[in-house]
Amino acid sequence: MRTLIFLLGIIGLSGCSVSRYLNKELKNSAVLSQQHTGVSVQDLKTRKTLASYQDARYFTPASNTKLFSFYAGLCALGDSVPGLEYLEWGELLIIRGTGDPSLLHPDLPHSKVYDFLKSRKEQLFFTPYNYENKRFGAGWAWNDYNDYYQPEVSPMPVYGNIARFTGISAQEFDVKPAFWRKAAVLDSNAAGIVREEDKNVFRHPKMALAAGLMQDVPVRMSEVVAMELLGDTLKKDIKLINIPLEIEVKKVYSILSDSLYTHMMQASDNMMAEQLMLLYASVNNLPLNTEKAIAHAIEHHLSDLPDKPVWKDGSGLSRYNLFTPRSIVALLDKIYDKVPQQRLFSILPAGGKSGTLKNLFQGSEPFVFAKTGSLANNYNLSGYLVTKKGKLLAFSFMNNNFTRSSAEVRKEVARILTGLHDRF
Repeated sequence: MRTLIFLLGIIGLSGCSVSRYLNKELKNSAVLSQQHTGVSVQDLKTRKTLASYQDARYFTPASNTKLFSFYAGLCALGDSVPGLEYLEWGELLIIRGTGDPSLLHPDLPHSKVYDFLKSRKEQLFFTPYNYENKRFGAGWAWNDYNDYYQPEVSPMPVYGNIARFTGISAQEFDVKPAFWRKAAVLDSNAAGIVREEDKNVFRHPKMALAAGLMQDVPVRMSEVVAMELLGDTLKKDIKLINIPLEIEVKKVYSILSDSLYTHMMQASDNMMAEQLMLLYASVNNLPLNTEKAIAHAIEHHLSDLPDKPVWKDGSGLSRYNLFTPRSIVALLDKIYDKVPQQRLFSILPAGGKSGTLKNLFQGSEPFVFAKTGSLANNYNLSGYLVTKKGKLLAFSFMNNNFTRSSAEVRKEVARILTGLHDRF
């Protein structure tokens, strides 16, 4: 009996110690003193909350939103991504998109959809009838249209909905796909490579990119542009036809789902997160509509979170998103229950080793596996932490409305979490 009481006391003390440590560090931190901070830490084995600091308050999550999209994907997709739906109709092949971002994407594995379309002899028709989305998400900044992190959302992306420019020399660059070479226009007043807002004209000065440097510029997408791009690559004519496919359609699977998840999480790829929510909609027989996909995911998979999420897009570009740290930790519990630990830790950025955490938490072995979330004046980190004593913790450390540099806040978050690792 005495032994049992002693062990229970040690367990309780461990929880209290974590809480005491974090509260002390947060209170005494000069870096975090003038901002909004929320922290939640849970022991994944016991599911006991070890520490909480303002964890019931709502924060702008930035790319921590991708954890929600990731979980939606886990709930909807199997091992492979449904890349295309089609209907054979005599000598016609009518195709429609599922939202899959992998077709000819420069950073993803080769898509089987390409091989399928290349091999077909029928006349190809594309129908966008099931697509109900806008090109930008709710609350996105319109003047970021030229920035690599804000490609447009579409029912069937091609080449990642970007033009990739690579510097060859001081006055020469290459662009892929080559389709866009004719759209590059010399303009001595341009700073870098700038697309015109409403059309695919890419203005550039003579010295646009240094040799070896790369710039991804989002394309102004439409169904016409997408099919012109795809047709140019396939050397086929693809016509548009705006009709519903109410007869049962067949599917072609493109790439392994983990390939999509890993690139989305490690590179914090916004385009893939947005398209993942359209994939979720497609699998659940919804129109390709982010708002409807999110509502469905909340109702069917996230209704038991401590605090109802204010969830507006797939990537976290929107400042309308609001989550609480304790709800993110509850989500991390759900993800951990769905994905074996080794696989999960290979998908997430690993501290000091991969993705957006490659230069943080330097050490011999990674002990933090987590998703970053950054916007101007916001830095969040949520994921899993392995302590020196072998405890596995789920945590969410959210920082909003700071005026210091993000680098300072990142270093302070890393310092405090490293202390958590070392002490417990």
